[in-house]
Amino acid sequence: MIEVEHLTKRYGSHAAVNDVSFEVGRGQIVGLLGPNGAGKSTIMRILACYMPAQSGRVRVAGHDVFREANLVRRRIGYMPENNPLYTEMRVREYLKFRARLKGLGVAESRRRVDAVQEQCGLTEVSRAIIGTLSKGYRQRVGLADALVHEPDLIIMDEPTIGLDPHQIRAVRQLIRELGRDRTVLLSSHILPEVEMTCERVLILHQGRILAADTTEALQRRISGGGQVVAEVAADPAALRLCFEETEGIEHFDIAPAGDDYYRCALTAQPGVDLRPRVFEIVRDRGWRLRELSHSRHSLEDIFMHVTRTDGEEGGS
Repeated sequence: MIEVEHLTKRYGSHAAVNDVSFEVGRGQIVGLLGPNGAGKSTIMRILACYMPAQSGRVRVAGHDVFREANLVRRRIGYMPENNPLYTEMRVREYLKFRARLKGLGVAESRRRVDAVQEQCGLTEVSRAIIGTLSKGYRQRVGLADALVHEPDLIIMDEPTIGLDPHQIRAVRQLIRELGRDRTVLLSSHILPEVEMTCERVLILHQGRILAADTTEALQRRISGGGQVVAEVAADPAALRLCFEETEGIEHFDIAPAGDDYYRCALTAQPGVDLRPRVFEIVRDRGWRLRELSHSRHSLEDIFMHVTRTDGEEGGS
C-alpha cells in the first residue's frame, strides 16, 4: 500500500526527514512512533500529497504521490492532528459537503454519510453544530470525514491527543475495526497507544527510522531470551554473586521490593528460559520466592534502547 524510498524533506538547513525508506502492506495497522519533532507529521503530509519533498520516491497503492496526486487522494483518508472542521456547520451537513467535494454523487454521499455517522458514533449528534461539540466528538467528525469516500488507506496524525480515557478507548476500538479491511497508518508520541493498537511499529528519531518491525520482534532484538522477574528474600550480596556465576544470564538488576524481598530483573541470553534455573537456585539455597515471571519489554523500553544505542553510536 505504501512504498517510501530515500525520502528527504528539509526546512532550510534542518532535515525534518532524512533519507527515510519503509513499506506498509495492505491491511496492516502501522504506527509511526517518536517524540515531537521526529518527522512523523511531515511524512504523513507528504503521503497525503499536502507537501512536496526535496528528494525520494513515494507511492501509495501503486501511484506516485508527486506525479499522480489526484489518484492518490482518492485512495486515502487523511485525519490531521488538528481537524480543520467548519465549526459553524452541522455534522451531517458538513459530512455531505465533504463527500460531494470528494466526488461522490448525491445518492451515494447520502448513503455514505449515514454509514460513517453510525460507524463513528455520530448519529445522535448529526444535527448538532460542530462548534458546540466536545473534543472527542470533533475527533469523530474528522475521522468520519476521512472515511466518507471509502479510502483504501487511512492516515491519522495523533488521533487520540487531547481525549479523555473513555474517548481514547472508543477511538482505539474504531481503529482496530478499520484495520480489518483497510490499511491504517497512525502517528503518536504516546507509546502505550501504539503498542495497544498497531501490528507494526516504525520508530523515528531526528528524522530517521531507527527500527521497523513488530513489537515482538523488537523485543527479541533488545533481549533475545526475554526478561525474568523474581522477587526473592535473600541477602543482596549473595544474590549478586549467585547471578554472576549462573550461566545464561546476560545481565541483571537487583532492587529492594519491601519486606526483606529483592526484585531481581534477569535478562537471558538468546534462546534461554531462566525460570527453571532461578527456581532451582532459590530451592537449593532455602531462599523464599514471592514471584517468578517472564516479563515483556514495553514499547517504552524498546524505544529508549533503540534511541540510546543510536545516540551512543553517533557520538563515538
